[in-house]
Amino acid sequence: LPRPSHYSFTFSLTFLLYTSFHLSRKPISIVKWLIRLAKPWGTLKTLNCFSLCPDKSNYKQLLGAMDYSFLCAYAVGMYLSGIIGERLPIRLYLSVGMLMSGLFTCLFGLGYVYNIHSLSFYIFVQVANGLVQTTGWPSVVTCIGNWFGKGRRGLIMGIWNSHTSVGNILGSLIAGYWVSSNWGLSFIVPGVIIAVMGVVCFLFLIERKRFFIFTLWDTELLLPQEDGGSVCVPVQQLVVVKSESEPSAISFMGALRIPGVIEFSLCLLFAKLVSYTFLFWLPLYITKAAHLDAKKAGDLSTLFDVGGIVGGILAGVISDKLGKRATTCAVMLLLAAPTLYGFSMISEFGLGPTIGMLVVCGGLVNGPYALITTAVSADLGTHKSLKGNSRALSTVTAIIDGTGSVGAAIGPLLAGVLSSRGWDQVFYMLMAADFLALLVGSKCGWV
Repeated sequence: LPRPSHYSFTFSLTFLLYTSFHLSRKPISIVKWLIRLAKPWGTLKTLNCFSLCPDKSNYKQLLGAMDYSFLCAYAVGMYLSGIIGERLPIRLYLSVGMLMSGLFTCLFGLGYVYNIHSLSFYIFVQVANGLVQTTGWPSVVTCIGNWFGKGRRGLIMGIWNSHTSVGNILGSLIAGYWVSSNWGLSFIVPGVIIAVMGVVCFLFLIERKRFFIFTLWDTELLLPQEDGGSVCVPVQQLVVVKSESEPSAISFMGALRIPGVIEFSLCLLFAKLVSYTFLFWLPLYITKAAHLDAKKAGDLSTLFDVGGIVGGILAGVISDKLGKRATTCAVMLLLAAPTLYGFSMISEFGLGPTIGMLVVCGGLVNGPYALITTAVSADLGTHKSLKGNSRALSTVTAIIDGTGSVGAAIGPLLAGVLSSRGWDQVFYMLMAADFLALLVGSKCGWV
């Protein structure tokens, strides 16, 4: 039977495992400015996309396409990943995915070492990395969901989900350290880290075993005696612990029929669109709007993730207290819209107000996103309609996050197109997405 130390160990280990996933995704947003500054084309060790399109004004669209290749592959792969993950050992599935993620992240950085100037090479690496990274989220949510019940799930998963922001912060700092001198290391170092964590996962991750207990009360045994008679002997309480037979994994269509899965999936699509647009474009926007160099912009962008940590925890605590996760999401989405509008005028603020806006905006944008992908997904994956079948959690998580990842793919792509017309257009798009998330979520009844 599990010991208390197993809970804290699993919490900490899965936290670190998914931190390394986000750590490996962040460098591209920090290194982007080098692509923009490459001149003359082909003379610098840069991600020289411009050899395919010499018009410098199109660099934002090219960068948007590079983001889109990763996120589109991630979205498509996520639907398959949950189904596969339900049928394989979590420890093995997650470990292999992390090792492959490390390989492709390092390959991106090796483009600097070998002076590769082919856009197709980087897009191939992004697509492959997007596919293998889908092994992460369904696996860790299933693992943590099997260990922790519904009692304080919002608080526990709110704290646990801060790994997303911690990974983004570490990824920004690591990439920023080498961005000006050797951007290849901005990818190679995170790639090595996630590969090492893959080995740690294989060696130490504990998968929760399922048990059930038979209890016999006030039992008497009738024992024969030598003279031909018999005597009744009372028996103490008897407890028998047996390994539970595994139920069959739920089908994709079966998961869609769980009440709330479709509604929350669509809500996450728009919420994640906003979050991932910030993830991929915030450092470049700060560079342009606040007139800072890439390293300072990368460091300042980490405050958005600090706000995300606070927002995710607050969303979890409030939803536990109220017992209404959807209502908590609705309030935060409602407050996020005017905050996004204020953030669009960052160039008119001083440093102090800019820092405050980054933290507040990060909390309101990432709070609903964090709550839906963790506590809500775990609640729906153990819904009462499943009648105790715990082998639906990975599939439900993958459907919700996969649909959200469609929005994550669309957002950065739209940002690349709209930013050429002015950054205000990007923020109008983000505010519209925030409103649509609120509108779609209202179909859940906001209870």
